Amino acid sequence: MLKIDEAYLARQLNNLLAINSPTGYTDQIVRYCSEELERLGLTPELTRRGAIRAVRQGSRRRGARAIITHLDTLGAQVKFVKENGRLELVPIGNWSARFAEGARVTIYTEQGAYRGTILPLKASGHTFNEGVDTMPVGWNYVELRIDARTVNRDETLALGVDIGDFVAIDTQPEFLDNGFINSRHLDDKAGVAIALAAIKALEDEGARTPVDIHWLFTIAEEVGVGAAAIITPEIASMVTIDNGTTAPGQNSSEFGVTIAMADQAGPFDYHLTRKLVDLCRENGLQYQKDIFRYYRSDSASAIEAGHDVRTALVAFGIDASHGYERIHVHSLLSIAELIAAYVTSPLEIERDVAEVSSLEGFTEQPMEEAEQAEFDPDIHSHSDDQH
Repeated sequence: MLKIDEAYLARQLNNLLAINSPTGYTDQIVRYCSEELERLGLTPELTRRGAIRAVRQGSRRRGARAIITHLDTLGAQVKFVKENGRLELVPIGNWSARFAEGARVTIYTEQGAYRGTILPLKASGHTFNEGVDTMPVGWNYVELRIDARTVNRDETLALGVDIGDFVAIDTQPEFLDNGFINSRHLDDKAGVAIALAAIKALEDEGARTPVDIHWLFTIAEEVGVGAAAIITPEIASMVTIDNGTTAPGQNSSEFGVTIAMADQAGPFDYHLTRKLVDLCRENGLQYQKDIFRYYRSDSASAIEAGHDVRTALVAFGIDASHGYERIHVHSLLSIAELIAAYVTSPLEIERDVAEVSSLEGFTEQPMEEAEQAEFDPDIHSHSDDQH
């Protein structure tokens, strides 16, 4: 198994978290990621809007594998400039205003950036007393206070603030000695750091792969677009690295690899998912399976766009996803090791090199009946007696 540089992974995650990148305002992080890929020895190609493709050549071009993560995060936009000079907001991506209250932010305007805070409409306990606690939760019940001299709409407009301006939420990362990492936007900055660490391990060892590996970094996953515009015909399979939810009723964990079996778009590819599970077993990696009912990823956007690729999702367990998120470095390292093992593993479905082919070599899923121990009535009767 290739060795993953833990210090490099943590450093990249910290660097990525320091760059604001709400969906629609991702130019800076695209530049950073592209420069790091070049430093690692790859040649990134950018789409018009900034999604990144960096191909690491393998033994052949067709039947390529893709590893995909996303650079964009949740955020907000200015919906309206209010008469009191404060800003009404709409969210970018799907997240609750409950987690926006109290957030420190940066507002990006044509005239430059301003700092501010998202507050409930009733924010002063000395004025509203219990009214602060009885306010409903929702984007209609918060406003953005700008750290500039303004007390009315005209003064705010004079600052250059306008409808549609992007609002980035501070990440406030904290890396603890026990391996836990707390921050906003670990979804999917942690996935990007994992991908970069896996690339570094491959380059450090001069590892060979059976097919080209397409390292993809998208810029609009949080609004459902994701991989739709960056998949090319030679890609046969795609593994997404993203977060898994460690909430009650879920099987995800902040440790090891969480392998998703399905999300709201449906089941992931049987054979690709099975291969990832087998690789975890072969390499002694802790893993668990999960299904996400209210979740979609770059894989879903690729399938919905009509791309005929096998898809899978490997996840680092996040507590309080899309809120005040927490992960553990054990999961990040485990996934990086799995990705490195996957891209260097033999190609098993040879017909995948062609987009369309005959039935020859087509995959098979097991259909035979499972073996069971023969029923022993004496054992069953003894068991009943004990109860």
